[in-house]
Amino acid sequence: MKALGLTPFALYVLAFLAVPTVLAVASGFVGPDGGFTLEHLAVLGDPVVLESFWASLWLSALTALLGAVIGALACVALSALPEGGPVRRIVDAAASVLAQFGGVMLAFAFIATIGVQGLLTVILRDRLGTDPYADGVWLYQLPGLILPYLYFQIPLMIIVFLPALAAVKPQWAEATATLGGSPRHYWGRVALPVLAPAFLGSLLLLFANAFSSFATAAALISQGAQIVPLQIRAALIGETGAGQAGASGVLALGMIAVMALVMAGYSALMRRAARWQR
Repeated sequence: MKALGLTPFALYVLAFLAVPTVLAVASGFVGPDGGFTLEHLAVLGDPVVLESFWASLWLSALTALLGAVIGALACVALSALPEGGPVRRIVDAAASVLAQFGGVMLAFAFIATIGVQGLLTVILRDRLGTDPYADGVWLYQLPGLILPYLYFQIPLMIIVFLPALAAVKPQWAEATATLGGSPRHYWGRVALPVLAPAFLGSLLLLFANAFSSFATAAALISQGAQIVPLQIRAALIGETGAGQAGASGVLALGMIAVMALVMAGYSALMRRAARWQR
């Protein structure tokens, strides 16, 4: 009966996740004549594709690291507040909303605020004589994705790391102090080793979140395909026919391989972190 209750969810995952994934990957092994082929795998050796994978990796790693550190510091500050207090409730609600705020709306918000003619840009240029775009239009290039990505990475870190921090028992600090330990001993030998798996797992989750993001980058970067999701878009809307569609399937396979490794590490770290949250 328990398995029967999971049937609707299993059908949902099958229809909207498993089947599209299989079809997308399978398209990379279908030739122009409809037969099986491995020719499209050569796209993974294309210098442009390798550069886009590298760009996706460093962008995801950088925003994940910054988001994890800033989010963890915010969680430490929030943990000192009453759990049912108004500040905690407001921050929890805001983090839940902002973690899902992305795509075209997020891109538009940044364009309207710090774009070439954005509100903040105009104020800095007209009133303070400072032009943020004096050296180039950075917002619409790869570095311009860092701030928008952090906008949803930090709230996501708060959501996933705060429960782990809340599981650290105050009695552990009291026991350390009773045994003559300093706050440095407590954080270095008790709290940080306990929190390390949860922090690293959250870091991997943020990496996966950034690596798979598409809509925000697509809305900001209209020219070129500087990261892998944009490479897939370029292949699908290209004018060279089925060969490019096959290349998109191979690129999707490469992304899935990276995501599988990251999520396997995330699952292992979360199982280890769960020992201290029971």
